[in-house]
Amino acid sequence: MATEQAQANLTVLGNPLRAIRNMDYVIVFARDMAAMRRFYADVMVLQVYREVHPSWIEYRVGGSLLALTERGFVFDDATTPQGALSLQLAFRVTRAEVDACAEAFRKAGIKIVGEPTDQAWGHRTLFVRDPDGNVVEIYADL
Repeated sequence: MATEQAQANLTVLGNPLRAIRNMDYVIVFARDMAAMRRFYADVMVLQVYREVHPSWIEYRVGGSLLALTERGFVFDDATTPQGALSLQLAFRVTRAEVDACAEAFRKAGIKIVGEPTDQAWGHRTLFVRDPDGNVVEIYADL
């Protein structure tokens, strides 16, 4: 019966990929796992959800997980070159908290690469980079 219902849903949707409803986790392939762990645990103060292996740690962020892993644990592609942008992670807070986060980053010795700014697209944003050079955005809806 469940299989028939699943098949009916596919027919209605037209494409099984339209059944995607959520993004549950993001995996970041760390160049420097120790530095990345320190940044996300000590600077960003994200709570560890679970540590599967020394080469795999997960942090709970709202309803999603942010996982850090090293190349070679599951996939062993070539490392992204230093200075090459890989990804941007965006974390939502309240408007007042954007500025407070900027101060917290400064106190932690993290360089602000985009000061708190009200953007034309309706966000107040703050940008820093993690130890691997990924862009970390702290934002609020205006």
